[in-house]
Amino acid sequence: MAPVLLDRAFMHFITLGRLDVHYPGGDRRVYVGGPGPQAGMWIADGETVRALLLDPALKVGEAYMAGTLRPVGCTLYDLLHVLMLNIMRRSPAGERVFGSLRYVARRWLQHNTLRRARRNVAHHYDLDSRLYRHFLDGDMQYSCGYFPTGHETLAQAQAAKKHHLAAKLHLSHPGMSVLDVGCGWGGMALTLARDYGAQVTGIIPTIVWPDSRGTHRFKNVIHRMQTIL
Repeated sequence: MAPVLLDRAFMHFITLGRLDVHYPGGDRRVYVGGPGPQAGMWIADGETVRALLLDPALKVGEAYMAGTLRPVGCTLYDLLHVLMLNIMRRSPAGERVFGSLRYVARRWLQHNTLRRARRNVAHHYDLDSRLYRHFLDGDMQYSCGYFPTGHETLAQAQAAKKHHLAAKLHLSHPGMSVLDVGCGWGGMALTLARDYGAQVTGIIPTIVWPDSRGTHRFKNVIHRMQTIL
């Protein structure tokens, strides 16, 4: 199904020049538009075909770096020239077809049942906390820090990030409710409850919080915090 969808997408996409595509299994298709430059490319496998359907702007570069997409009979510059020229000249009709095919492909390829979603989350996040301690700060913040001067340590940047977000929330008085979706190890929730008096509900799709360090950090604010798995 995926090669057929990508084939149809290229048929509408190439309106200038010529693009020769060598698909997995040896199938070759030639897409010709109006007068313009020529290029060719080889696609290694079905996974790369699917990736190009889902997010071509990102996956062309990633596939080239991974070695699963290569220019054929031309340079990388020649290939990008043909692709970018057609991106800039894409017609409204071609855009609708390309977008529709990409939507259908995503519905098919990214069908995510509740069981599969739980398995995906467990695969990425249900790991030993010792792994994360090697590269996170002491508060186990799993999102970017805030470096107002550029000279902060990781711990200082994460503390600055939490208070910066709290300021944006305008927590003007104690007892205000905060929903923290994806609360991780609870560091942000703890800061909001402890330092700003907020009533925090954290939602997390895994079992990493609270971790083996214990719950002493939450001793005086646990009544203002709730975690939903």
